[in-house]
Amino acid sequence: MASSLTKGSPAPEKTSPAGGKTLLGHPIGLAPLFLTEMWERFSYYGMRALLVVYLIAGGPDAKPGSQGGGLHMPETSALAIYSVYVAMVYLLTMPGGWIGDRVWGPRKTVAIAAGVIMVGHLVLAIPGQASFFAGLAIVAVGSGLLKANISTMVGHLYDGPQDPRRDGGFTIFYIGINLGSFFSPLVIGTIGQKFNWHLGFAIAAAGMGLGLICFLFGTRWMSPQSSVVPTPLTVAERNTWLKKGLIWLAIAAVFYGAIVASGQWNLKWALYPITIAGLIIPVTVLLRIKRDKDLSDTEQTKVSGYIWFFVAAAVFWMIFDQAGSTMSTFAEKQTSDTLFGLSFPSTWFQSVNPAWVMALAPVIASVWMALSRRNREPSTTVKFAMAMFFIGASFAIFVVPMLMTQDGGKASPMWLLSIYMIQTIGELCLSPVGLSVTTKLAPQKYASQMLGVWFLAVTAGDCFTGLLSLNDVKLNSPVMVGIEAVMAVVAGIAVWVYRKRIVALMGDVR
Repeated sequence: MASSLTKGSPAPEKTSPAGGKTLLGHPIGLAPLFLTEMWERFSYYGMRALLVVYLIAGGPDAKPGSQGGGLHMPETSALAIYSVYVAMVYLLTMPGGWIGDRVWGPRKTVAIAAGVIMVGHLVLAIPGQASFFAGLAIVAVGSGLLKANISTMVGHLYDGPQDPRRDGGFTIFYIGINLGSFFSPLVIGTIGQKFNWHLGFAIAAAGMGLGLICFLFGTRWMSPQSSVVPTPLTVAERNTWLKKGLIWLAIAAVFYGAIVASGQWNLKWALYPITIAGLIIPVTVLLRIKRDKDLSDTEQTKVSGYIWFFVAAAVFWMIFDQAGSTMSTFAEKQTSDTLFGLSFPSTWFQSVNPAWVMALAPVIASVWMALSRRNREPSTTVKFAMAMFFIGASFAIFVVPMLMTQDGGKASPMWLLSIYMIQTIGELCLSPVGLSVTTKLAPQKYASQMLGVWFLAVTAGDCFTGLLSLNDVKLNSPVMVGIEAVMAVVAGIAVWVYRKRIVALMGDVR
């Protein structure tokens, strides 16, 4: 309770750099941004929890006796669509950030993004395959716009990077992410999976609608800087981008028009180009930065060091993001749906990771602080190696219940609870450290863009699994899960073995 955090008489009112009041020592504008992000995550993770089970519902790979009314797809197609969708959300953060920086400004971009996401979920709530894919695309666009700009607005609330409240503000903001992602599968997942899929999608839209209301109501307390377009496009640049966009749109229209006219159209014609682009674009962006002649020798060396972290992160997210695909279908079909006498839908497993994050994050942070006081805190490279071992171990363990249930039996939910716990420890070793090292190794010229590059590691990892699924590789087989576990461990060993070389490339960054 708020009252428990104050002592004695109320403190005098303070003002933030935005000119507004403070709440518990932080700019009051943090509250609407917290609520906006919480409701956006509520809508995103709730829909994501339903995605794969909805795609296979009523089809050959659906759980016997489960609710019908889905899109009747085979599991390999569902896993490919899921991977491509998640990859696109993170890929679109780069153009989303660009639009915020050069066209609308962060505040207007976030407001539009929230409206776009809400519309996307409402389209998903309309039965039919066409409306489903249209809604999925709209949500991905909105998520890319919002994700790239709302964190920037949190930063605007504080008096520069040296403001002592800044890290605490982002920590509070991070809590909102996990609260939204924890509750959404319990609410949206239950209603969608047990009663009606499209009602679940509609509730996701209502959640984003609440987030938009919170955002619009709270704009009075946000920094005026968030309304500024940092580097607006010139008229000439705007015309050039418009011309390029129309040219590519015309090429795509002609290409796909010809495919449809020839009668060769199928879903893979849409998924393959997106998946391949999701692998090519991260490589292209990194090479462009690496080869930029404006960078100093030291900056280019640091980018070379960063590539090690990028590749490791791509392998990590390749496995981690299968929580909503491979592990989701295992939870649906091969895991018991009762624990301690409580029956629950399989979508509840999607709440396990955020629950573990909220439980373990303070513990992990305390461990790092205790080791730091003794000058024994692991370096960034060692933490990355640890993350790779944890994520690899999680899939090595996953092989066991997969083998146990091949005869049609059901695995205990404790298997997945334990696997998610191991993955979360790996996430806490990699994700915050990765964000930090990205900002530290970023060349000055690309200081803002490098966070977008970090998210491209997620895109690359998900597009790799998407490409495998499109080629009918069974990601849910014990052999494939074991291969991925080995890949992660090998990546961890590589980071560990070459840690001195990586540290040398990092220069003064640790």
